[in-house]
Amino acid sequence: MLYTFACVSKETKIRKVALLLAFILAFACASMAANAGSQVGTVKHIIVRASDGLHYVYIDGPDSNKPACATMSYWMIQNPTSEVGKSQFAMLLAAYTAGLNVKITGTNSCSVWPDGETANTVQLVE
Repeated sequence: MLYTFACVSKETKIRKVALLLAFILAFACASMAANAGSQVGTVKHIIVRASDGLHYVYIDGPDSNKPACATMSYWMIQNPTSEVGKSQFAMLLAAYTAGLNVKITGTNSCSVWPDGETANTVQLVE
């Protein structure tokens, strides 16, 4: 078996190692996405703080799979001044005004604030 591996070209070895690393990376990314928190319900509170620019929201409904760092039940908008952040915030405001359900899926991290999961997707749902 060692003899067979030793006869394989250097390029083939590199390809095999690269393929293995790509597989490990894909598995790790899929695991993080699968473990991210999510919540479906109506928008209960929307808070915007002028002191530090934080935008966060409370959803009225059961949450699941939140990371250990997310000890509070709110969701943080990652970058409220970006186009995506503005769109997410607008969707949340529209849902609040209309009483519609939203589904928020997180990033599996508390990158904006240490005790609230950062929102990755915001969707209007039935």
